[in-house]
Amino acid sequence: MSRQRCQVTGAVPSFGHTISHSHRRTKRRWDVNIQKKRFFVPSLGRNVTLTVSTKGLKVIDRDGIDAVVGRILARGEKI
Repeated sequence: MSRQRCQVTGAVPSFGHTISHSHRRTKRRWDVNIQKKRFFVPSLGRNVTLTVSTKGLKVIDRDGIDAVVGRILARGEKI
C-alpha cells in the first residue's frame, strides 16, 4: 500500500495545474494530510497502526474504531 492513501476513507492525492499571473500552467498535486496513528482495538485485543487522513480520524471518532476496523477487514485489507 502506498504512503499517500487513507485506509479509512480511501483518499488519494488529486492533481491539477498551478496558474500563474501570466496564466502559464504547471502541473502540481494536492497531497492528503496522512497521519500514522496507533489504536487499541478491543475486539482484536491488540494495537493496530493505520495510515489515516485527518478526515479519517473524524470518521473513527464518529463510528468507533471497532466498526472502522471491521470495514477495513471486510474489504480484505491487511492490518
